[in-house]
Amino acid sequence: MTFLEISPADSPLVIGLPHTGLDLPEDVRDALNETGRAVTDTDWHIHELYEGLVENVTTVRTLIHRYTIDVNRDPSGASLYPGQNTTGLVPTTDFCGNPLYREDLTPDAVEVERRGQIYHAPYHNALAAELERVKSIHGYAILYDCHSIRSHIPFLFEGKLPDFNIGTDGGTTCDPSIQAAVHGICESADGYSAIVNGRFKGGWTTRYYGRPADGLHAIQMELAQSTYMLERAPWSYETEKANRLRVHLKSILNTLIHWRPE
Repeated sequence: MTFLEISPADSPLVIGLPHTGLDLPEDVRDALNETGRAVTDTDWHIHELYEGLVENVTTVRTLIHRYTIDVNRDPSGASLYPGQNTTGLVPTTDFCGNPLYREDLTPDAVEVERRGQIYHAPYHNALAAELERVKSIHGYAILYDCHSIRSHIPFLFEGKLPDFNIGTDGGTTCDPSIQAAVHGICESADGYSAIVNGRFKGGWTTRYYGRPADGLHAIQMELAQSTYMLERAPWSYETEKANRLRVHLKSILNTLIHWRPE
């Protein structure tokens, strides 16, 4: 199964798309229950939402669904948010806490390791290679990690999620001017709400690659799905809403492409 899509370009910007895939390998699908096979916790349409906004940007996308393995989780299995409800490296529950697997078919440690070698490691090998390639051209690279999630999930957070959720692990994963520029665009977007390092502070990808001192900058954008789609089955892309949002996303990406270190 071909599960990576890599589109190289020459600008300093690399876009990560870790959760847009819907593919479930046959053995995984067979083990999942009805809840798991519904693949509800998808970053629906995110690749479509960002498509064509800017030219000359590298993208790295996996087509594997996160229920197979979550490539935005620590490969050691350590929690990104200790003490808070979350899902793991190989999720066994959905975002509402419901079991994903049929009885007695929950993956064991050996299976988790196998999936890590087959899917998690190749995705990050590809992402790391692209970041290093553009860094060799410019002397630095910027990773923009694209995500989305339903705006109401009581199991994970209270109330309604802001529209733009910017994650930089407390400002440590990118130059402060990058965070400020992205936040400024989001704050000034009429009709939208924004927060920095709120419930979502950046996943493992952002935290792992974000090393500003080494010329590697990373920032995560978690969008509330209410900004561009129907937040229930059939999870439809709503073009009019999406086009309003795309104006601001384009501004963000253009700003990142033209950013230069001082």
